[in-house]
This record gives sequence, structure tokens and C-alpha cells, in this order.
Amino acid sequence: MKRGPTGYQVPVAMVGERCTAFVPKPLPPEPALLWDDELQNAFQSASVALGRLSGIASLLPDPRLFLYSYVRKEAVLSSQIEGTQSSLDELLLFENAAAPGVPMDDIQEVANYVAAMEHGLKRLREDFPLSLRLIREIHGVLLSKGRGSQKQPGEFRTSQNWIGGTRPGNARFVPPPPDHVIDCMGALEKFLHDPRVPALVRAGLAHVQFETIHPFLDGNGRIGRLLITFLLCHDGVIASPMLYLSLHLKQQRATYYDLLQRVRTHGEWEEWMAFFLHGIAVSAGQAVETAGRLLQLFQQDREKITGLGRAAGSALQLHDLLQQQPALSVARARAALKLSKPTVHAAFAQLEKLGLLREITGGARNRVFAYKDYLTILSEGTEPL
Repeated sequence: MKRGPTGYQVPVAMVGERCTAFVPKPLPPEPALLWDDELQNAFQSASVALGRLSGIASLLPDPRLFLYSYVRKEAVLSSQIEGTQSSLDELLLFENAAAPGVPMDDIQEVANYVAAMEHGLKRLREDFPLSLRLIREIHGVLLSKGRGSQKQPGEFRTSQNWIGGTRPGNARFVPPPPDHVIDCMGALEKFLHDPRVPALVRAGLAHVQFETIHPFLDGNGRIGRLLITFLLCHDGVIASPMLYLSLHLKQQRATYYDLLQRVRTHGEWEEWMAFFLHGIAVSAGQAVETAGRLLQLFQQDREKITGLGRAAGSALQLHDLLQQQPALSVARARAALKLSKPTVHAAFAQLEKLGLLREITGGARNRVFAYKDYLTILSEGTEPL
């Protein structure tokens, strides 16, 4: 459908030159989305895939079983879209206080993302509303340490920013001036709770609007992607936060950025929504497939450990812990299992002998062991760009 620009230009003066900034119109789009057969089918496919994901989540013996790892994979992928070059192995080493040679600014950004995501999910479980206050809180955690910590963490920007280029005059896109940000975000907050629009559609539309407003000086891409999962959890579309789009968006990064811009300049909401819904279906399908492979792996490895006979007891406890945290130091395992140091050392040795573990620090002290096949499955697609 031909709509033209989905906002209007206002003049701004910055860095010694005059240019224009784009102020988006409030959601929902006008005229409304044209739900042709292609878009209807995309919506149906995404809804079915989310239903399957919720189904497998409900069958897990512990709903938190994969969340530790899924959250961290998403943190790595979402940060990679923004140019951070850290791997999942490096993040897990960092969390075990053993990350020699890792660029600390990069890994701190990823660790901040994990903390921001977990903070937002905790607040939602406490029935805190999905609101501008929560978005600012999450942003404050995201930029609390390292790179970006001087860019107004937890506060909407009070200066002009731009996307691409070296200055507003040659930028690919210039978001609203700072004195428009509060009004734009206030309108977006109302739309987040608009009952007339299905939550899945609301999430797709709200993501574009958030990225267009670009309300913070840094971290807008990461917060905008988190907003998708938070909205779907808040509205009960997914029972567990196992859905993340960053792998799909990383693989389709050029298309993703182009479609965001085409919405602004040409009003191509239908094209964006088709892409977004396809991404939901693909991402949910990947999460289901990964969960199935991991459950099968756990069962196979449990049978191997049981074959140890009388020595299997502590090894099985360690295996259960590794299912939730697939990279562990001996110290962290001891603290979690409340077993003696010799017992935990013996359990690690047994799992290493069975080929289940690999040491990932390469050092002689403060060693960290990873659940080898689990991490291989989880790391698919997380190679730095």
C-alpha cells in the first residue's frame, strides 16, 4: 500500500549546519495495515510457531532450564548486530571470572545486556507495567558499566543524535529533535497497551517506532529488540522468554535496516510486518528445534553417566547443574552443589573422561569447563561478524 512518509520533517541546527529531523506519527498506522493473503499467512505461521514454542516450554521439567543459556545467546547476538565482537565462550568465561585476553569493553557490553534483560523480566514477573519507566530502568542497567556509561544511562536524550554518516547533514537518518522525544515516547507507551491491535502485530509496529524515535544516546537497537520479547511476555503470547529475533536479524541485517527506513520514507508497513512475522516464525522454530536437540542430548548423556555405577551420584548432580549453566568453574560448582572439593573435582574428572566436558580457559589455574556438545548446539550462529 502506498502511504508516503510516516512522519514529518522539522528543521534542526547542529554542528554548524542546518538539516531536518524526522518525527513519526503516532501508531497505529493510517490507513490501517492491508491484510492480504501473504500477510495473513505470515501471521498464522508466526502464531502457530509461537504456540509450539509455548508447548515445549510447558513440557520442560524446569521452566528455567534453558533460560540461562538462551538469554546469553541473545545477548551475544544482539550486541554483535551493533558491532560488538564477543563470543558466547567469552561471555561464559567472563561470568566465571576467567576471561584472559578478551576485549573487556566488548564483553562488558554483552554482560550488561544480560543484566538488562534479566532486570526487565524480573520486573514483569512482579507485575510491573510495561512502561516508559521500565524502559528507562532497563536502559540504565544496559549502560551501567563500560562503554556508553557516560551517555545518560536511564535517561531520554537531551541532544540530537543521528544514524549513519559523520554528522546530521550526511546521516542516513536523523531521529526526532530532543524536545519531541517525550511526546513521541508517550504516544508509543499508549500504543503498547492498545487492545485493538494483536500483541504480535503491536510488537512489530512498536519496534519500528522505537527505533525511529531513537530516544537514547546509545543502546537503542538493543533496547528495541528487547522490547519485542518483553511485550510478548507481558501480554502472555509466550509463557517463557525463549523467543529472540537477533539471530534472524543478524543474518538479514541489511534487509532489516532497509525495511526500517522504507517504513519511514514510504510507509511500507506491510513489507516490514511480513519480514517481522517471518522472523518470529523462524526464530520460534529454531528455539523449538534447539530445545528438542538439547533434551535428547541430556538424556543420552545421563545414560552414559548412569553407566558409571556407584560413582555416578555426584556426576549426575554436576550434569544437572550444567544443563542450566553450561560453563562452570570448580568453585562455582562447589558453591551451587554444596559438595566437598574432592567430590566436585572427581565429578568433573568423570564427565571429562566421558567426553562431555572441555576446558575453555587454556590455563592451569581457575579452569572453567564447558558442557561441550551443549555449547556447540547453543553457539550455532553466534560467530562474530
